[in-house]
Amino acid sequence: MAVPLVAETPMDAEAFDAYTNGKTLRYGFNGTLYGAEKYLPNRRVRWSVPSGHCQEGHWYQDGPLICFLYEDATEAQCWAFYQREAGLMAQFKNDPSRTTLFEIEPSGPPLVCLGPEVGV
Repeated sequence: MAVPLVAETPMDAEAFDAYTNGKTLRYGFNGTLYGAEKYLPNRRVRWSVPSGHCQEGHWYQDGPLICFLYEDATEAQCWAFYQREAGLMAQFKNDPSRTTLFEIEPSGPPLVCLGPEVGV
């Protein structure tokens, strides 16, 4: 279910960096944990999904959007971030009908990143 667009102004790079730098934020979708992101110095990030798969990347501002480019990705994922009283709301702009995420835990346990899978 898509959340209606908000009339607020999306956060710019300065506001986004001030809010996120040094934090690990958890994001939810439809009441379920979608993933978590650790915001590192110099606009670097580490994204983790609940299964423990992690990706390293960086973020940058593109117009009103904050875009993330992860290792091995060919296309950036761009979001409009809005600061709300209860935390961040992020609307996915690559496909706006697809995903709106909400910050569900501003701080919590460290990210769990499993090592590479070992096969026979």
